[in-house]
Amino acid sequence: MKARMLATHVALPVLAIAAVNGQARAADFDWMKFKGKTVTFLANNNPVAQALLTYKADFEKLTGMTLKVDGYQEQQMRQRLVTVMNANSDEVDAFMTLPSREGEQFAAAGWYGDLTAMAKNEVAKDYDPNGLSQALLKAATFNGKLTSMPMNIEGPILYYRTDVFKKCGLEAPKTIKDVEAAAEKIKACDSAVTPFVSRGLKPAVAYTFSNMLHNIGGTYIANGKSNLCSPKGKETLETYSRLLRDFGPPGVVNYSFQQISALYRSGRAAMAFESSNELRTVVEGGARLKDTGLLPFPAGEAGQVPTTIGWGMAVSSRSKQPEAAWYFVQWATSPEVQKKMALQGIAPPRPSVAKDPEYRKWIDEEPVRKEWQAALDVLATKGSSEVGYPIVANPESREFIGQAVQDLILKQKPLDQACADADKALDALIAQK
Repeated sequence: MKARMLATHVALPVLAIAAVNGQARAADFDWMKFKGKTVTFLANNNPVAQALLTYKADFEKLTGMTLKVDGYQEQQMRQRLVTVMNANSDEVDAFMTLPSREGEQFAAAGWYGDLTAMAKNEVAKDYDPNGLSQALLKAATFNGKLTSMPMNIEGPILYYRTDVFKKCGLEAPKTIKDVEAAAEKIKACDSAVTPFVSRGLKPAVAYTFSNMLHNIGGTYIANGKSNLCSPKGKETLETYSRLLRDFGPPGVVNYSFQQISALYRSGRAAMAFESSNELRTVVEGGARLKDTGLLPFPAGEAGQVPTTIGWGMAVSSRSKQPEAAWYFVQWATSPEVQKKMALQGIAPPRPSVAKDPEYRKWIDEEPVRKEWQAALDVLATKGSSEVGYPIVANPESREFIGQAVQDLILKQKPLDQACADADKALDALIAQK
């Protein structure tokens, strides 16, 4: 099964229908229509939400509504959503979602409100839903229903210390083998720094692992069966786990984006394979601004096939005020707000924002920002949205990928057993349809 590809420059007419009718309604749009209401937003405390909520007061002033924020770390956020939805509760009106992860699952469970009609007809004049990444909109559409609006575009990239590379006589890596060779040389050259760090936490591994798998030329499924024990699957498992086992920090099996960014920002890591969203956390206002280089993860046998996804803003199907929640979603994904977020290092899912003169000026102010934008351009044109198995049970599939990687990092199983155990469990998930 081929990876689901994203190409943000391809205009797929997801929202083009009824454009004239939508434009007529936009002329009568009233931001104060739901003045006095309170909208509850279930947020993931990641850089995307942090940037958005900088402007919380702007939303409240514009609409006369109160925005109640219910914020958690990513795994806890999802646990909270499951609790609310299974209780048929209307406590949450809008929530953040990753269509690439839970989209199929949440859609099948009926948790998403259908935004299709509202995105066509209930829009402000300057909202321009067709100006959003059409590929991300398509990725958020299940059985003809639009389930969320894109907040950003992102993917894992390689952050590397140009000063450490210079000290150790290294050039920027061009291939996966170059990454490992650089890590080995840095380990001998500078014992004070961790040569390489990426995700080792079980449910978080698939985000970065998928990029390496696709670069090497592997697939998650072949002939309807899990494919981790294929030669390329084994190569990816062995390479990814070896990099973290031999060159990563102690306790790397507990590392996700927070720990990785903190390690790199503090100067204790030479290479960090982590989300493009972490630009602000990692470099802005700190020492890494001047000694960091950025690039898409280096090529394997299949070239560069980066992981490319985006967080979406959804309306809960349990909400008793979906129209008011839609106003918040619309504000949060509007050109004005996404431009402000872009100036904080959140890559915009709107090509018009990426071309905005103020944004381009911000990009041009620092070499690292130029490299960041160049990496994002590769993500936008070459990326795959396949993170974990392309099945309804995608979240569960990530656990088994992470378990196989952890088994190898900790040397708890040989490679053949680790992949075979994972394939057996994953085949059972695939069979569930």
